[in-house]
Amino acid sequence: MVMHVKNETLDILIIGGGPAGLMAAEQLLGAMRRVVVVDAMPSMGRKLLMAGKSGLNLTKDEPQDAHITNFTPDDWLEPMLRAFGPEQVQSWARGLGQDLFTGSTGRVFPKSMKASPLLRAWLARLAEQGVEFRNRWRWVGLQDGVFTFETPAGRHDVQPKRTVLALGGASWPRLGSTGQWVEILEPFGVNITPFQASNMGFARGWSAHMQPHFGKPIKPVRLTAGASIGRGEIVISARGIEGGGIYPLSPALRAGAPLQLDLLPDFTQNDVVAKLEKRRKGDSLSNHLRKAFRFDSTKIALLNECLHPLPDTPSELARLLKALHLSLDGPYPMTHAISTTGGIARDALSDGLELLALPGVFAAGEMLDWDAPTGGYLLTGCLASGRWAALAAASHSTQSKV
Repeated sequence: MVMHVKNETLDILIIGGGPAGLMAAEQLLGAMRRVVVVDAMPSMGRKLLMAGKSGLNLTKDEPQDAHITNFTPDDWLEPMLRAFGPEQVQSWARGLGQDLFTGSTGRVFPKSMKASPLLRAWLARLAEQGVEFRNRWRWVGLQDGVFTFETPAGRHDVQPKRTVLALGGASWPRLGSTGQWVEILEPFGVNITPFQASNMGFARGWSAHMQPHFGKPIKPVRLTAGASIGRGEIVISARGIEGGGIYPLSPALRAGAPLQLDLLPDFTQNDVVAKLEKRRKGDSLSNHLRKAFRFDSTKIALLNECLHPLPDTPSELARLLKALHLSLDGPYPMTHAISTTGGIARDALSDGLELLALPGVFAAGEMLDWDAPTGGYLLTGCLASGRWAALAAASHSTQSKV
């Protein structure tokens, strides 16, 4: 028998159990008598858990002004980030019993390096304080202030006084960020910028000799794409290249800027020439690069992939080692991007992140049209915007219905 419950009334409904939605729930406790968080997935925070598999980067410990400039558009998120930036993120995580450490680049991690202990502690604290969680609730419709869900028990209608939407963008749909909410909001006149992949790898077809190096890093390396410059490491994959060094350059590369690699970022070009000129007679070039610059087999393989045969003269080879062109075949598909840009446009929202077309409905997190690199910025932005939307929802004085 299919159950269809009509018009369950709630004080506050939060759709989406990721960082933005859970932070909204935390802020609304005490301001509302009943807070319900629903999520389409079997458990909350699926994408957060995936992000923590290689080490949960909570935020970046750096001066506030420098931190804010990493967000696009920075002036939109600035008040949210000034209210809840790196310092506040760290205090919040410690309040959940997480010991933290800061790496040499300023990135902040839990000492456990995992997301699961933090998420378990967070969900437990919210549940103890009265937040109700409902899993496998998929939002499918909205009419006259009534939100309709497909649930394990059938269709279910909810009529909340206020709603916070935190459904994510359109990356990693298997973790819940499908972007299907666009089809529900657009008919109401909500202006939505088309999604694009962000913080993603870029495709390249490798020759057979690169196969043994799939999964291997190239480091250190300085990367340049147009006016964008980064430093870090890239990883050779069967698809192309990925890794923390390439992600910050994704907007420029997505726009078509060519990629250049400086394989010797700690040497001047004159230094490179001088070392190349000291190559001993009978010593292979590969062996000399290994001894003079500590090139490993993966870096040498990449060099041969892009430059075959290698130039004979030290000056020409030095120039290319400092500015190696790596041709790419375009970005990875959006489903394999770490995040997306696009979503609800700024002009569709009030300063408090309320949808102008749907009074009483607020939005936060990756649903909004902003962008940021990896390195703790994405998570900080989601937490800050979730908090901001919740505070606005709590102070919302009208009982307007959608």
